[in-house]
Amino acid sequence: MERSNIIRKTAVDLRVSPNLNEEVYATFSWETIREQLAGLPGGGLNIAHEAVDRHAEGPRRDHTALRFLGSVSHRDISYGELSSLSNRFANVLRRLGLGRGDRLFTLTGRIPDLYIAVLGSFKNGLVVSPLFSAFGPEPIATRMNLGEAAVLVTTPELYERKVAGIRDRIPSLRHVLLAGEEAATANIPGTLNLKRLMDEALETFEIAVTQPEDLALLHFTSGTTGTPKGAMHVHAAVITHWSTGKYALDLHPDDVFWCTADPGWVTGTSYGIIAPLLHGVTSIVDAGDFDAERWYRILEDQGVTVWYTAPTAIRMLMKAGPELAKAHAFPKLRFIASVGEPLNPEAVWWGRETLGLPIHDNWWQTETGGIMIANNPALDIKPGSMGRALPGVTAAIVKHHEDGTVEVVEASDQEGELALRRGWPSMLRGYLNNAERYRQCFAGDWYLTGDLARRDADGYFWFVGRADDVIKSAGHLIGPFEVESALMEHPAVAEAGVIGKPDAIVGEVVKAFVSLKAGYSPDETLRKQLIGHARKKLGAAVAPKEIEFLPSLPRTRSGKIMRRLLKARELGLPEGDTSTLEGS
Repeated sequence: MERSNIIRKTAVDLRVSPNLNEEVYATFSWETIREQLAGLPGGGLNIAHEAVDRHAEGPRRDHTALRFLGSVSHRDISYGELSSLSNRFANVLRRLGLGRGDRLFTLTGRIPDLYIAVLGSFKNGLVVSPLFSAFGPEPIATRMNLGEAAVLVTTPELYERKVAGIRDRIPSLRHVLLAGEEAATANIPGTLNLKRLMDEALETFEIAVTQPEDLALLHFTSGTTGTPKGAMHVHAAVITHWSTGKYALDLHPDDVFWCTADPGWVTGTSYGIIAPLLHGVTSIVDAGDFDAERWYRILEDQGVTVWYTAPTAIRMLMKAGPELAKAHAFPKLRFIASVGEPLNPEAVWWGRETLGLPIHDNWWQTETGGIMIANNPALDIKPGSMGRALPGVTAAIVKHHEDGTVEVVEASDQEGELALRRGWPSMLRGYLNNAERYRQCFAGDWYLTGDLARRDADGYFWFVGRADDVIKSAGHLIGPFEVESALMEHPAVAEAGVIGKPDAIVGEVVKAFVSLKAGYSPDETLRKQLIGHARKKLGAAVAPKEIEFLPSLPRTRSGKIMRRLLKARELGLPEGDTSTLEGS
């Protein structure tokens, strides 16, 4: 297949009529989207009511909401059953004296109890804060103390291994609810058996009339230094979740949707739980770790139509080879999207050539609460681009002035900081107990993302790098992503991470860390080949001057290559917060 700088959509690509078109852009308003939701008396709004009860009270009551895949069998939960189960959980909370504003933390794998607990907590007005189950004791204690956790839902194994030893350091924690199949026979002092409590609870519940601006979610995000920041999101975020589920992920009523992100991260909450339920579709939940063969089998056997995954997973599938993909067929799969870090052009084309569908990159942050910029089904793809701003989102490139103000850059292809105009419903409402840090995120009406980008003449945005990642070499501003993408086009390269290394002459030189695909040896001949390849692609000024081979690159558990950790190790600097590091 001949490659070009743009993938033109054809009728073959559009297997159903896309939800998003130019008319939607022209007529869009957040008020109109709000009218698509049922709401509660007196102008109230509750995420669980919109995601579950609205469907359970209508014709989709018996439609499968969640399909949990196990090693041998699976379990389907309908919208009606999910409504009853989340009602039971809300009654459990109420019986324990927990109510509006109390903080519930989750620490489990992808088990039914996790989804039921999140939705039941929303119904009773609690604030939910998901934790990634691979966290160690220290990041768990830090986040639970910052968030003043009142109740924790976890499994016996995770409690004994990670929480029991730190529980006395979390004074706000009043209850621990043990969930999962093994909890039925567990007898651990200081904990409660969730199944027993659920069996005793009523299936009916009068939902708390939460208001749009009531706090619903607390997502912790790590910076390069300091303690994690708790991004606060409100029930009104459900408006963005509904809109982006429809227009960015193109969900239709009969879709089978699979979001591979763990609910311990914002993607796994916003798009692994909330958005698909809002649209009444069936969500696939796979409890296992990544395995290329099993993933292809899930896509095939479950008839997945819309698949939302991450660049790391895509690169791992690429590394597994095209033969494995070709051994399976995905006739129902019609749309693939990716998020977590910029998607290299090579991966976009790989999707088209190997899976028969290009992969649609999109961009958002924990702080934005939902997808802001996306390649959508009706839009031609420029591989390497984040896509265009979604309806209701005003995105711009801005330059900073010394007086603290910013200026919008009108000209195309100019690099600057990506900024979003205030006003979308899922925008964070603050950082927990850190008003000053929140204030620094804004300049007038603009939310400053901390990402450097450019916008081309067609309105497509292109990621350059984090503001603190950009390499300054001999007067050039070099985005690591561009260099990484060029290296990944070489057949030997599985992953690449690029940093700036201090240099007395030019300020910084570009250094790349590379892991190789199977069958390639990390020798001097290959090193020279890669440098030559990058120079041919990028020019000598931008190409790496040094390449170091590593068996694997450090990544967060959500899949992002940790450039700052590569840099810290290279320069012998403190590594900072590594609680989100894969394998820690």
